[in-house]
Order: sequence, then structure tokens, then C-alpha cells
Amino acid sequence: MTQSPPAAIDTVDMTWPPPPFRTPVSPVVDADGVRRFEGITYATSPGYRPRLLDVHVPAGEGPFPVVVWIHGGGWLDGDRRYPPPTVPVELLHGSVLGAGLALVSIDYRHSLEAPFPAQLHDVKAAIRYVRQFATELGLDPDRLGVWGESAGGHLAALAGVVGADTPDAAALEGTHGVGAGDTAVRAVVDWYGVSDLVTLSEHPMPAFPPLPGGDEFPDPYEALLGASVAESLELARAASPVTYAVEGSDPPPFLLVHGTLDGLVPYSQSEELAAALTKAGGEVLLTPVEDADHIFLGSPDIGRIVADSVAFLARHLGV
Repeated sequence: MTQSPPAAIDTVDMTWPPPPFRTPVSPVVDADGVRRFEGITYATSPGYRPRLLDVHVPAGEGPFPVVVWIHGGGWLDGDRRYPPPTVPVELLHGSVLGAGLALVSIDYRHSLEAPFPAQLHDVKAAIRYVRQFATELGLDPDRLGVWGESAGGHLAALAGVVGADTPDAAALEGTHGVGAGDTAVRAVVDWYGVSDLVTLSEHPMPAFPPLPGGDEFPDPYEALLGASVAESLELARAASPVTYAVEGSDPPPFLLVHGTLDGLVPYSQSEELAAALTKAGGEVLLTPVEDADHIFLGSPDIGRIVADSVAFLARHLGV
């Protein structure tokens, strides 16, 4: 006698292609009332790892203003869960949540997975996702800022200056994840990010130690663009935040924080972006960290830098 297959098989979702994102599931609630949504898939593409984000929401009644944190790593490395080694994760998370802000930490495709503008597409997709599911996550979609360090600072700056009215906006916004929607931000904190890849190409790169196995560490700018700056000037300009900080662009408020002795991304990069934003009529605060190298190495007061950055975001997000 032939038996029928179990009824549960009839309920399996066999849709194709796979969904471009996943809806949030119930959060984990900590003893202090903080709600944590971890490992949400905000975008998928065949052949690539799913792009994930974590959401940490303060205890209490929302909706809460939200800060999207974008990690660094030369666009080649990094992880949404870990700030730079000079900034303890407890300090970063605790400072943001303690100010009454929600924190969204995102991953994005690294440059050897996909060259620019894939990284900006992912940032924009994460912002669209946060707005699409703001109610479920307890967030205020109208009070959203971005904060990044190094490569993440560059992407945060791009998120601030690239919008729906930007020339070639469709190519820069992308359609990953939640394929359409508002990606404007209310404030930007950019820690020692690249602002102009063309002028930066004149700055000698420091020597990186070889990778395990003896392979050379990839040139981060060539990896981002898929070729040298000289070979891809048009793309280098498209990947440079200063390109979009022009008269009439109406940029959001920016806080730029940069070590004056940064040997990887020179302090002049933030000076250049500050000048462009000011000329565009934007509000910009450039804060030098005296005698500090990249990731603020050498600074004795990381706590103050974090506190000032959180205060800037809280002020402009209406906390």
C-alpha cells in the first residue's frame, strides 16, 4: 500500500529565486531590557554570502532614533560585530544605547567579492531595510544617522552625500534587498575615512606584512576599484565623497574625526572633505586628534572621542 507523503511537505516554501531579504524574527531581551535582533539577512545575491545586520534597541518605549554603524577594514576585511581594536565594543554599544539611540551594525560585501559600488549598494540596502521594518524593530525611520570608521567612514560619508537627486543616483543606490525607498540620513560621523581617491593615490601606501602563506596583501584601493586609480579615474571619482559635496547638494551635518599623524589615510583627506562640505553649504565639524595614527592609535582619550561622536548624533537625531 502506497503511503502519502507527510502533510508538512506541502507547506515547504519552494519559491524561486530566493527572497532578497528576510523579515525580522523576535528579539532576545537582555536582563536590562535591551532588545537584540542578531544576524538579520537584509540582502541576498546569488553567489555571495548573505548580508547581515544586528539591531540593538534600548529598553523603554520607542520608537528610537537609530545609528547605522559601518565597520572598517580597507573594504577587504572587517565584521559588523567588532569596532577597531582601540575601541572596546562595550564602550561603543553602551555609549550609543545609553544616549537613547538604537544601534544597527551592518556587514557589506568586501572588495574582492565585488568592487565598488557594491559596498555603497549594501549600505543603501541596509538603510532601506531599517526603514521598511522600523515598526517591527522599534525604530524611528525619520531619525536615522550613519557612523563609520576608516573604510566604513568613507561609506558613511557616501551615504550622506549620495541621494535620490545625485547624478547617476540609480547606479549608486542599487536595488539590493528592499529594492526601493528613501536612503537619506540626518547626520554623519566619519572617523578617518577616505574622501578623495584621486588625491589619495599620490600618498604612498605603507608596506603591509605578507599574508599567511606568503601572499602579498592586496592594494585596498585597487581592490575597491578593480584596477589602479590611474586606470579607473572615472570610477575613482564616483567612489569619492568630495565628488558629491557640491553647491546645491544639501548635505546633512557631518562630524569628521581624524588623527593628525594618520599614516594610512592622511589627515588632509578629512580637511578636503570638510572644505567641500562647507562650500556646499553644509554644517561640518572637523575634529583633529592630535598625534594620533590610524584608528586613533596614540590617543589617550578614546572614551572622549566616542562620547563626542555619540553626542553629535544624539543632538542631530533629536534625542
